[in-house]
Amino acid sequence: MKVMLLLTGGGPVVILTSAESPTAPVLLKELASKGIEKFIAYEIPVELARERYGTHFAVVARDVHETDQLRILDFNGQRAFSLFHFDDLGPPTRYEA
Repeated sequence: MKVMLLLTGGGPVVILTSAESPTAPVLLKELASKGIEKFIAYEIPVELARERYGTHFAVVARDVHETDQLRILDFNGQRAFSLFHFDDLGPPTRYEA
């Protein structure tokens, strides 16, 4: 499982995914189905996200209503930016359909 902060036209979101990278075709298909076709992605260490989100992380990680390719952990960009420092994030990956 990977955790990623995506900067999108609709604002920042934090996702959980089983995809190996933010540009994996299966993840891109799921993102496109939600209207996300352009983004900058930063990986967040899983343990750090688990620590910062607490119980919410566990609930989202086991949500059977979402796919393994894409589970939205946080759609509140302000909260995501307050929980993680830029130094916590991996290198950026840019994507545009």
